[in-house]
Amino acid sequence: MSNDANLILFPKITECSYISCYCEENVWKLCEQVKKTRPAELSKCYAVFVSNESRTVPLWRQKAGRGEDKVVIWDYHVFFMHNPAPTRCLIFDLDTTLPFPTFFSKYVTETFRSDLALRPEHHRFFRVIPAEQYLAEFSSDRRHMRRPDTTWIKPPPPYPPIQSSANTHNLDDFICTQPGKGPGIVYSLMEFVSTFYKPLSSTKNGVGDKE
Repeated sequence: MSNDANLILFPKITECSYISCYCEENVWKLCEQVKKTRPAELSKCYAVFVSNESRTVPLWRQKAGRGEDKVVIWDYHVFFMHNPAPTRCLIFDLDTTLPFPTFFSKYVTETFRSDLALRPEHHRFFRVIPAEQYLAEFSSDRRHMRRPDTTWIKPPPPYPPIQSSANTHNLDDFICTQPGKGPGIVYSLMEFVSTFYKPLSSTKNGVGDKE
């Protein structure tokens, strides 16, 4: 992948805030970092929630996955997307075994593969939220990471919970995959690909960067 500064918002994964099993907060922190360090790029950035009605979404190439293909089934997952121009869409996933970042086409092909071989209850849906909106509206008191006795399922981040002025916890609104509910736009896998993947042959002059 090119090291073009216009493409790489985060040259090193070690520069990003990361807490295992808190992907929604990791992505919020990425959005916050862009707003502070590359504000002109924020309008081209998105938080992407992956889930479905049954909250069983298979993903490959995940650090928590098993087997040679590193497959795991999550209730939901969140990654960061930078879409500055056709053929330039990049995915920043702090939980993938793929490079950080990875071009959209490679990431989607290796992480989601196809819904055709999956049962309908495992089909993936994508809620795409502009980064600025995500920063302004997302809230979590981390209740989903507590057991009934209030102990933590996984240790929380060291910083205070992320909360907007309007809510203390609205994570379910972001995980929800019903169109018309919650922020952003919900896409099926095919719709997600057709919206954000622009192969070289579809660009105006047919010229772009090799992935």
